[in-house]
Amino acid sequence: MNTDVFAAVANPIRREILEAVRDEPRSVTELTGLFDLSRPAVSEHLRILRLAGLVREEPQGQRRIYHLEPAPLAELGEWLHPFERYWRDRLGDLARTLDDITETDTPTDPETETNDD
Repeated sequence: MNTDVFAAVANPIRREILEAVRDEPRSVTELTGLFDLSRPAVSEHLRILRLAGLVREEPQGQRRIYHLEPAPLAELGEWLHPFERYWRDRLGDLARTLDDITETDTPTDPETETNDD
C-alpha cells in the first residue's frame, strides 16, 4: 500500500475534502467555499490527495473538477480491518469482565443487603 495514502488522510482538512468529493465531484472554487482556507491552500491539499491517488482531476475548460478515487481507501480499509477486529475483541472482553463484576457485586437476596440508615 502507498504510504502517501496514510500521510494524506492524516490531515483532517484532507479528510473533509475527501468527504466533500465523495458526495459529488467539485471544483477548487467550490471546495474553497466549503473551508476557511485560501484557494492556494485548498489546491495544495488537492495536490497531495492527487499524488496519493485519492482524487483525480478532470479539466473542464479553465476549471478542474475533482473526483474521489476510492481504491486506495479500500486498501486502507483492508489493512485496518485486523485492527478493527482486535479492538472489537478487546471491547467484548471488557464488556464480559464488567458483566462478571456487576453480577458478583449485585446481591441476589434482598435480605443479605445491608441498610446503612
